[in-house]
Amino acid sequence: MNTTLRFALFSVLMLSLAACTKQTKAPEPEPEPYVPPAPVETPVVDDGRYSPEDLDTDSCLRQRVVYFDFDQDALKPEFTAIIGCHAKYLQDRPSARITLEGNADERGTREYNHALGERRGNAVSSAVQASGGSGSQLNVVSYGEERPVCTSSNESCWSQNRRVEIVYTAK
Repeated sequence: MNTTLRFALFSVLMLSLAACTKQTKAPEPEPEPYVPPAPVETPVVDDGRYSPEDLDTDSCLRQRVVYFDFDQDALKPEFTAIIGCHAKYLQDRPSARITLEGNADERGTREYNHALGERRGNAVSSAVQASGGSGSQLNVVSYGEERPVCTSSNESCWSQNRRVEIVYTAK
């Protein structure tokens, strides 16, 4: 065979092989799984002010009962800190409102216990105002002996009934 023919056959053969060969692409890298961006957390600024959530979380604000000695309407010193916390809450939250519910034990007449409950409520109100709370945010109610938390007739029970309950009517 002549050289030109051989060269032509060789060229055709090479072109056919080139056309038949599988063209491979470089493997594409697998896409990375989608990871959502981290949420931007705004830093909590503690400005020292109470918020309504603190009524349930702050140990001082959760204490909402002030107890009294027998036949007394003077505030015991151990309740000063509690009164101060509630006064600060009222300062920080001008829309907050408190009802101070005065109570007495079963001893004494109904009228006397009602008056004693009111005096106790007023004593707590005065202490809150002296600690910076506003009188316009306070309301005093006396239940006298009508709402006991304990109904036995003994000193342990009576001491639980001589109290003022701090009830938030607006937070």
